[in-house]
Amino acid sequence: MLAHDSPSAAPRLADARRLVVKVGSALLVDEGGSVREAWLDSLAQDIARLKSGGRDVAVVSSGSIAVGRQHLGLRRESLRLEEKQAAAATGQGRLAHAYQTALAAHGITAAQILLTPDDTEDRRRHLNARATLEQLFQLGAVPVINENDTVATAEIRFGDNDRLAARVSQMISADTLVLLSDIDGLYTADPRKDPAARHIPLVERLDEQVQAMAGPPQPGYSSGGMVTKLAAAGIALGSGCNMVIANGHMTHPLAQFTEPEGEGGRGGGGRNTWFVAGQNPLTARKRWIASSLSPSGSLVVDDGAARALGRGKSLLPAGVLRIEGAFSRGDTVAIRRADGRRFAIGLSAYSSGDAALIAGRQSGMIADILGFAGREEMIHRDDLVLEDANLASGEPGP
Repeated sequence: MLAHDSPSAAPRLADARRLVVKVGSALLVDEGGSVREAWLDSLAQDIARLKSGGRDVAVVSSGSIAVGRQHLGLRRESLRLEEKQAAAATGQGRLAHAYQTALAAHGITAAQILLTPDDTEDRRRHLNARATLEQLFQLGAVPVINENDTVATAEIRFGDNDRLAARVSQMISADTLVLLSDIDGLYTADPRKDPAARHIPLVERLDEQVQAMAGPPQPGYSSGGMVTKLAAAGIALGSGCNMVIANGHMTHPLAQFTEPEGEGGRGGGGRNTWFVAGQNPLTARKRWIASSLSPSGSLVVDDGAARALGRGKSLLPAGVLRIEGAFSRGDTVAIRRADGRRFAIGLSAYSSGDAALIAGRQSGMIADILGFAGREEMIHRDDLVLEDANLASGEPGP
């Protein structure tokens, strides 16, 4: 079965370790263009509870155009691209301040990040954004992400934050994507038009039958709809990330997944639809890395480094003997033993020129050598695929 009437096999938010929460404009901004502060405060409290359980949380938030357009007097429903960009420029600061205030009440730092499609699709920009997000997680911050509407064009913009949230989930290897919306999940048809439409609690694989259940986008300020949510599901599932569509109109919208109905005035959010990934995020990411057919160059490593990689460690500059070929930061490179035999592949954190300068050196010397503080690893373990464990350990193959 591709879709199930029973949610018994659905994932649990309690099991998530890193999640992305997408917030729709209709939830966050009222009809007068003001941020719903009480609702946002309840979301911030939910996020704080998740973080106290050791989870990383990122928020992808719509709302900058909805907030900004009112301040500029742009009240008609359909806006030109330049008007949307002006509204975003006006509203984004107000939106960021609202998140900062709400999260600060729980001792959490909010970090604003604006992305364009190229930031998620160009490899080097993807790695730059990923590294920034990883550092923010390490520092305990909550990234609050939106599309950079002020510079995006009609041809290249995401057009909705459902797909942006899925791209972010893919970028940071999240295991769960929560789409908070004004609908409680996927139906067999548009429930606004078909009273016989049946709610689908669980989807295990997207196919034409499931895609056909999507209706047209909702009218109003939101640019999303079920079509974009299913597109987001395709991206998320392909990267090993579970996704859930849920109605977020109640206060404490994330508590519906983590608390029983009635507990503390929260919980019991009712129906939603889970989309279940067939692989975990790290497996999906490494499968993508391993699919590279033509590495741009090679890193030749010593025996100690090879054994460390075989134990699941990252590759440090100290273990690199020499650099072969020319490559840029973020390019795929082969990893070889001194005799030339390849046993792994990964994404280099440095260009070939910089890698050659720090090869054989301790990580603490990188800043002095290159003039900037780069990553401690030449290749992080999450960006590395071991192809031959026996060769890594120095043992003969089977």
